[in-house]
Amino acid sequence: AFLGPAEVNVSSCLNCINVTVKLPTSHFRENEKLLSLIDIYQDLDYVITLKTSDGEHKRPQEKTTEEIFSTVIEELYPNKNYCVSVTVTASLNKHSIPSAWKCGIAESVAQQDYLTVAVPAAVCVLLMLTGALKCMHTGGFILLDKLLPRTLV
Repeated sequence: AFLGPAEVNVSSCLNCINVTVKLPTSHFRENEKLLSLIDIYQDLDYVITLKTSDGEHKRPQEKTTEEIFSTVIEELYPNKNYCVSVTVTASLNKHSIPSAWKCGIAESVAQQDYLTVAVPAAVCVLLMLTGALKCMHTGGFILLDKLLPRTLV
């Protein structure tokens, strides 16, 4: 029997992508209960293949004992599209179907922090400008309501 394909989702993070993997379901039952692959094999091996415009790169094989798990692929170039496919195998079963390709873009600092910095900065500048204008008006420097007394002319 072939294992797979796993269900894969990719989300962006700072100079990295977060890969969430849901193991494929099995078709084996025990006492009417559908067994998971972890129930059957205890642990599974998985390999993540990373694809960019430059080509494909297989990452080192890792083990999992969880039905759903996440791993972060770090030190990626910001603003670049990365696609991943996951292949799941077991010690007793090396036959597997790779997952479909899922893609995400590694974020850069500027992209992630732009709105969190720009909006409060704009509000702060507006408040300072309003305060300065109010002080100048109160102090009589702008928008004078009355003419100067004759003795000062």
